[in-house]
Amino acid sequence: MERMLEGKVSVITGAGRGIGRSAALLFASEGARVVVSDLDEGPAREVVDEIRARGGEAVAVVGDVTAEGFAERLVQTAVESFGPSIDVLVNNAGYTWDGVVHKMTDEQWEAMWRVHCTAPFRIVRAAAPYIRGAAKRDMEQGRRVHRKIINVSSVAGTDGNPGQINYSTAKAGILGFTRTLAREWGRFNVNVNAVAYGWIETRLTRAKDEDTVIEAGGTRIPVGVPRQQLEVFRALIPLGRPGTPEEAARVMLFLASPLSDYVSGQVIKVTGGW
Repeated sequence: MERMLEGKVSVITGAGRGIGRSAALLFASEGARVVVSDLDEGPAREVVDEIRARGGEAVAVVGDVTAEGFAERLVQTAVESFGPSIDVLVNNAGYTWDGVVHKMTDEQWEAMWRVHCTAPFRIVRAAAPYIRGAAKRDMEQGRRVHRKIINVSSVAGTDGNPGQINYSTAKAGILGFTRTLAREWGRFNVNVNAVAYGWIETRLTRAKDEDTVIEAGGTRIPVGVPRQQLEVFRALIPLGRPGTPEEAARVMLFLASPLSDYVSGQVIKVTGGW
């Protein structure tokens, strides 16, 4: 039985940990050739090594998705490694930097916009010759080949969340980006969709008393959720538990695969029924 992503070039940002890591491994198991992008070199190299150990193909691109020139370097690496067509692009990289609106700094506000909206915009723009352009060449040759763009949002973006006005606003913004790009590039057989996650078990959703800190732009940022709030979340989820990164990645696989060739401009909530 042919694997769903056999030979497909798949670029995934934030692929060193969490949902992105699970997606990279899952895509590779379905035959994709994966570009593993992450801020931190160690996790990115580990994912690449794991894919290769299982007989797959992968390369790492290390760096900050918000940095000038990163989008072009990411795309160029994909093209030099696997050829002049990008079949699947997953804009997954991101983090949270919480605070109530009257105490939030400009730095906090702008950081969320840069990572969740500006970075995906730049990456899509840089990839256009190898997504939209490749699709035009296919069409000229009488072939219909679907390419996929998957953007990661959150229920904070669809419904709002106290203490996350910066994150919620940015995650709502990527939904407008998704729907507009789906309309612009649909005629080139490019499917553009978003996944809005609820509580998925990653380092961003661990209890705050586990003292999880990330570093972004030279700033150490505490992440996580107060334990009491996590218990409230659990009570609101009909399935009674958070999702795993592996479960989260399976929805990305659906959107990357031929199973979703007639799905575009949509937002799929992955929340356990929340």
